Amino acid sequence: MPHEIKNYVAGQFVTSKSSFDDINPVDGSLAGTVHEADQATVDRAVGAAREALHGPWGSMSAAERGVLLNKVADGIEARFDDFVAAEIADTGKPLTQARTLDIPRGTANFRFFANLVSTSGTECFEMGTPDGAGALNYSVQKPLGVVGVISPWNLPFLLLTWKLAPALAAGNTVIAKPSEETPASAALLAEVMHEAGVPAGVFNLVNGFGPGSAGEFLTTHTGVDAITFTGESATGSAIMRAAADNVKALSFELGGKNAAIVFDDADLDQAIDGTVRSVFSNCGQVCLCSERVYVHDSIFDEFVSRLKVRAEALRMGHPEDEQTEIGPLVSKAHRDKVLSYYELAREEGANIVTGGGIPGFGDERDQGAWVEPTILTGLPESARCVREEIFGPVCHIAPFVTEEQAVAMANDSAYGLAAAIWTTNLSRAHRVARQIEAGIVWVNTWYLRDLRTPFGGVKLSGIGREGGVHSLNFYSEPTNICIKL
Repeated sequence: MPHEIKNYVAGQFVTSKSSFDDINPVDGSLAGTVHEADQATVDRAVGAAREALHGPWGSMSAAERGVLLNKVADGIEARFDDFVAAEIADTGKPLTQARTLDIPRGTANFRFFANLVSTSGTECFEMGTPDGAGALNYSVQKPLGVVGVISPWNLPFLLLTWKLAPALAAGNTVIAKPSEETPASAALLAEVMHEAGVPAGVFNLVNGFGPGSAGEFLTTHTGVDAITFTGESATGSAIMRAAADNVKALSFELGGKNAAIVFDDADLDQAIDGTVRSVFSNCGQVCLCSERVYVHDSIFDEFVSRLKVRAEALRMGHPEDEQTEIGPLVSKAHRDKVLSYYELAREEGANIVTGGGIPGFGDERDQGAWVEPTILTGLPESARCVREEIFGPVCHIAPFVTEEQAVAMANDSAYGLAAAIWTTNLSRAHRVARQIEAGIVWVNTWYLRDLRTPFGGVKLSGIGREGGVHSLNFYSEPTNICIKL
């Protein structure tokens, strides 16, 4: 039964004159109807958020905010199955992923930052003065103010809460805009926030698109003090231009064309397992996925052959089937984009090792947004399919001979988000990892995250860092206080 998704402003669920469809990518069916926020709705959200800054929320201590955010986490756990169902309906991702990663991580984000903000300290310095009495300098952390949180469609709940939890923990008020493709779990979160007793205006939710819609209204609004965004690099550039006039604080986690390097001394079984995950997880729709794989020439043929077998064995089924390993892309529009790159690869002279098309099921899934897991070889490093982010279940594999060549190939990219290195040589692991131009480098693993560590990219992959105190530092403004003794 399709559901109705409303905006949430000043503690109330509100409708609008305009709406759009929320489509299930598994079979193209209607998952829900979404109310699109107009300029007036965004204005009300900003006004409510500014008012809440100086209301009960503004007078709460960090510990009191932490208690409330833990209550939100309790509410998510109480409606765990509802969140899983919402995430699956919007994305088509396998049940096992939603149950073991997306929703648990969303819950953990609230608990982690609720506890962290209660225990984080500030700096204090003693200094000499001409009269010998001295002075003390100490800092206090104040919230930035009203924060616009724009989250993507690939990991909707996980990445929304990854930004929302530290923003609220630091004392800010928030206006969230989820992707128009995946609004359902954000709407459920608004219900949980409401039931948990989060004061009106502290959390607001507006639905819509980018240009000429909620996204543009939010990023250009003079009442918004900061924008945090995860998504495409081109969209990040547009947001930066929109925010420039008001000099808003910005945090961007953008695209990636991530490299994996497999050395000849790697544990090949481990490297194959890890590369299957890093290429095909979430149907390749993770900013951290490996789209460029560089393999030592001496093991290249074996690696390609074995990865082909594993890719062709991936089970493409209904999300609710616990045996399903890979789901559809998020939409038919995105499928068209990925398929255009498959066709471009052919035009550029790629060898299609496997995949390159649309699977046939003979059932309702044929109306969905499915594509085949795809492996390419034979392209030059200058090819568009090697240089541009595709964001699908695809990788290009190329050989290398020397360590220096592998590093140079990995770094020859406009992006710099993540990389994976596969080697059993400890010295090489440390040596190569330090040379990679990326914000995150994994060695003999992939997507292993400690929430305390800095997360973010370089080059076109973003600005700023999130995670642990790095998140709190972005969402807070330090004020130095100097006391003459």
